[in-house]
Amino acid sequence: MATAPGWQEFRVSNDALLDAEELRRRMAEEGYLFFRRLVNPDLMLSLRREVMGILQNHGWLCVGTDPMDGIVDLSKRCTEGDPPYAAPYHDVYKLESFHRLPHCPELVSTVERIMGTRTIPVPGHKARIWFPKFKEHTTPTHQDFVHYQGSLQAITCWTPVGDCPIDLGPLAVLPKSHTVKKVLPHHFSLGAGGLIIRVEDEVQKFPVLDVPWHSTNFEVGDVLFFPALTIHRALPNVTEDRLRVSLDNRYQREGDNIAAHMLTPHMSDMYPITWDEIYKDWKADDLKFYWRRMRHRPIPKYNGYSEIGWAEATELARHRDKHALLAMKRVVTLHPTSEQAETARKVLDEVGAAQQ
Repeated sequence: MATAPGWQEFRVSNDALLDAEELRRRMAEEGYLFFRRLVNPDLMLSLRREVMGILQNHGWLCVGTDPMDGIVDLSKRCTEGDPPYAAPYHDVYKLESFHRLPHCPELVSTVERIMGTRTIPVPGHKARIWFPKFKEHTTPTHQDFVHYQGSLQAITCWTPVGDCPIDLGPLAVLPKSHTVKKVLPHHFSLGAGGLIIRVEDEVQKFPVLDVPWHSTNFEVGDVLFFPALTIHRALPNVTEDRLRVSLDNRYQREGDNIAAHMLTPHMSDMYPITWDEIYKDWKADDLKFYWRRMRHRPIPKYNGYSEIGWAEATELARHRDKHALLAMKRVVTLHPTSEQAETARKVLDEVGAAQQ
């Protein structure tokens, strides 16, 4: 059994891959669809070779090891929101192959069978690069809508760039959680997105949430799809020295709303970069600004979710919560002239943590 006690294996849906009606039925029932080797493993391994080569050049990998093994130098450990993360991530984000993968026929055709219509791969694709022994920064329990927004009908696609067994920290979902049919309260947390659902606080109101999590030992080419309201999280990377690399891609029906921030490069609000910079060395032009040739309705980002998280972080920081203090320091570093940075400096001064 791949999963820990109290966890269950994903239901594998390769048997229904070409049956659109059955795919929709399973998605509606379970809140996810999982496929073994849906994407050509050679395609994923080629991308892995490029990504790991970049990380090796930035000194993240141990000298003398095979980059494909992802053996990491723990002294380089950082995560999203830390300044040292920016340059390696930008170089990964400039890869033409990274942006081309969400458009591969195996993914697009599967999503279009699920949705029953033409779709747009939302351009703000994400790579996740996670160091081991960094449990506090593991992606917390959440629903994607609070981060992506746009349309509740959107579908997320998660796939590891290489094999990703349980101890390396793959994604896990709470089956049937999408049937709550609403965005649940999210609270401040470390980890990607900075927001967490406290499932234990919601179970009494939504008994459907009182079920085992589903996950598996992912193999290269495996793919997980789920809708915007499915509750999910990453498992911690508990390996001794291996880096976990994965992709988050999102698909929406052509013509649906897309939040404006999803039309910009991922994390460009923290680490400024433009599409022109990303496209500079590409060999082909067909995917450059592709969404401008497709029907969609850009809408403003709703900041209410993040504002709640920030208010909680501010209050926690005043009580010397170490995670909240770290969030304050990150804002001061990344957005020094913002209103949030001004607030953060005041809080850090109040508790005498500015220089710690």
